[in-house]
Amino acid sequence: MVILLRDRIVRSVSALSLVCLLAAPPAGAQSSIRIDDPTPGRFSKLLNPYKTRSVPEIHLANTSRFDSLIKGGNLYLSSQDVVALAIENNIDVEVQRYAPLLAREVLRRAQAGGILRNVGTGVQAGPTSVSLTGVSTNSGGTGGSSGGVSSGGGIITQLGPSIASLDPNFSFFAQFQHATSPQSNTVLTGTTSLQINTRSYQAQYSQNWDFGLNAQLSYSSSHTAVNSSFYSLNPYTTGNLDLQLTQNLLQGFGRAVNTRNILVQKNNLKVTDLQLKQQVVTTVAAVLNLYWDLVSFNVDLKARQKAVAAAQQLLEDNQKQVDLGSLAPIEITRAKSQLYAAKQDLVISETNLLQQETVLRNALSRTGVATTDLADVRIIPLENIVLPAQDDIRPVEELVAAAMQTRIELEQARLNLKSNNTNLVGIKNGLKPTLSAFAELTNNGLTGDLTTLGAIQGGLPYLSGGYSNLLAQIFRRNYPNYSAGFSLNIPLRNRAAQSDYVTSLLEIRQNELSLKKQENQVRVDVQNAVIGLQQARARYESSVQARVLSEQTLDADSKRYALGASTAYQVIQDQRDLANAQNSEVQAMANYTHQKISLELALGTTLDEHHITMDEAAQGKVKAAPSAIPAAAPRGGR
Repeated sequence: MVILLRDRIVRSVSALSLVCLLAAPPAGAQSSIRIDDPTPGRFSKLLNPYKTRSVPEIHLANTSRFDSLIKGGNLYLSSQDVVALAIENNIDVEVQRYAPLLAREVLRRAQAGGILRNVGTGVQAGPTSVSLTGVSTNSGGTGGSSGGVSSGGGIITQLGPSIASLDPNFSFFAQFQHATSPQSNTVLTGTTSLQINTRSYQAQYSQNWDFGLNAQLSYSSSHTAVNSSFYSLNPYTTGNLDLQLTQNLLQGFGRAVNTRNILVQKNNLKVTDLQLKQQVVTTVAAVLNLYWDLVSFNVDLKARQKAVAAAQQLLEDNQKQVDLGSLAPIEITRAKSQLYAAKQDLVISETNLLQQETVLRNALSRTGVATTDLADVRIIPLENIVLPAQDDIRPVEELVAAAMQTRIELEQARLNLKSNNTNLVGIKNGLKPTLSAFAELTNNGLTGDLTTLGAIQGGLPYLSGGYSNLLAQIFRRNYPNYSAGFSLNIPLRNRAAQSDYVTSLLEIRQNELSLKKQENQVRVDVQNAVIGLQQARARYESSVQARVLSEQTLDADSKRYALGASTAYQVIQDQRDLANAQNSEVQAMANYTHQKISLELALGTTLDEHHITMDEAAQGKVKAAPSAIPAAAPRGGR
C-alpha cells in the first residue's frame, strides 16, 4: 500500500511539473525577459514545486545600435533607425514585454484550479512633439485598446460554481498520546488507574478532476497499549484503507464548467500578445511623428536663418541709403523691427528644435536624457520629407474590409466576447441544484499480541500477529465496509444565481454593441484618414505655390527697391509674407507625414509598412543594420 501510494504521488508531481513546463514560454520566439527556474538537484522533480523562481533585475543599458549611429557628437538617424531604437530601448515597449509572462503565470494558477488575477498595465500613449501648431494628429484609433487585457476574465471574485483545486494533494498526520484516567469500577478494567498509550498515523492522497469527480484515498493505523489485563489483544493495532468518491451531477459537472478559467486565460495570453503588438504600433507611430517633426523643425530653422539674414541685409542697405540722404531715417527703425521679429522667430525655432531632440532622445533611450553619452549629442536626420508624385490609395471599401481584419483592438474585442461567453457557461451552471453522488469503500484490519485472556477465549489466533498481519487483512478485504448515496440541495427562489446569469448576459449584449461600435469607428477612422491624407497633400501643394509666389514677389520688390521704384516698407512686408508662407509650408509638410502615419494606424498596417516583425519586437532586438553615417553632414542636417 505504501509503495502504491508513493508511486501515485511521484506520478502526480511529475505530471504537475510537465504542466508547468508546457505553460512556460517556448524558447527562441518569445521575450528576452526570462523566469529562472530553481537550481536543479538530485530531488529537483520533487522539491522544485516548493522552491521560488526568480525574475532578473530590469535591464537599463541601451543597445549597441546607438554606438553605430553617433559620430563627432552627432546622432545620425533615419526613420528606420528611429523605429529600431524605439523597439529595442523604449521603456513603454519593455514594460509590455512582461505582459505575456504575467499571463502565463496566471494560466499556471488557473490550471491549478485558482481564480484569475487581473495583472498587467494598459497601452501607454507615445510622446508628442513640443509644438504642433497647425498640425493634425488624428491617431486613427491608436488608443482605447488597453482594456482588453482582462479578456472578460479580470476575475477577482468567482461567479458560478467554485472550481476545486486541480493539483493533487498529499497529507500525513501523526499523533502520540499517553492518557491516564482513574477508574471507579475495577470490574471492567481490572485497575484503578487506566493508562492508554496510543500512536496514530494517517496518510491521505486526494485529487479533483475537471469533470467534477473528487477522490480521497486514506490509510490510517493506530497502535494502542493499555495496562489492563481484561483485553484479549494487548498491545493491538487497528488500521483501514478508505476510498471515497464524490461526483457532481448537476452544479459543478462537466469540463466546460470547471476549466472555464483555463480557457479564458488562454484567451488572455492572446490578448497580452496583441497588447504588446498594440504598444509597439503606438510607440512606433509616436516616434515617427517625432522624427518627421524634427525634420520639419530643421527645415523651419533654415528658413528662419535665411529670414534673419535677409532682414539684416535690408537693415544694412537702409543704413547706407540713410547715410547718403536718399532714404528717411524711419526706414532704419522699420528694418530693425523686422530684424528683431525675425530673430525672435529664429529663437523660437531653435528652442523647438532643441526641445524636440530632447523628447526624441528620451523616447529612444531606456535612461532618457540622463544617459551620459546621449545627453549632449545633436540629432541629425538623414532623410527629408519627400512627397510621392501621387498617393496610391485603394477604394475606401477595400481599405475598410482590410482594416476589419488587421485592427488589433477589434481582435481584442472579439477575444473579450469569446471569454465572456466562456464564463457564461459556468454562471449558467450555477442555476442548477447541487446533486452529488458518493460512494465509500473501507477495508479494516486488527492485529496484536494475544493476552492470557485472549488465549483462553479461543478463536482469536487469526487476529494475532504483527503489522504484516494487519496489511494482509486489509488487502484480503476480510472486514469490508460499503456505503453509497446522494446529496441534493435545492436553493429556493435562487435569486442570486438568477441575477448573476442575467447580469452577465446583459454585459455580453453590451460587449456585442461595443464591438459593433468599434467596427463603425474603424470605418470612420479609415475614411477620415483617407480624406485627411488627400487634404494634407492639397494643403502642402498650395503652401508650396504660396511660398514660391512669395519668393518671387520679394525678389521683384527687392529689385524695384534697389532701383527706387518700391519702398522699404513693401520689402519688409514681403519678407514677413515669405516667412509666413515658409512656416505654412513646414506645417503642411509635417501634417502630411502625420496623416500618412494616421492612415497606416487606421488600416492596421504600421508594422508591415516599416518592416517590423513581432518576434523582433518581443525579443527587443532588430536584425536590420544601422544606417551608414555619411562622411559629411547630409543636406538635411545642420
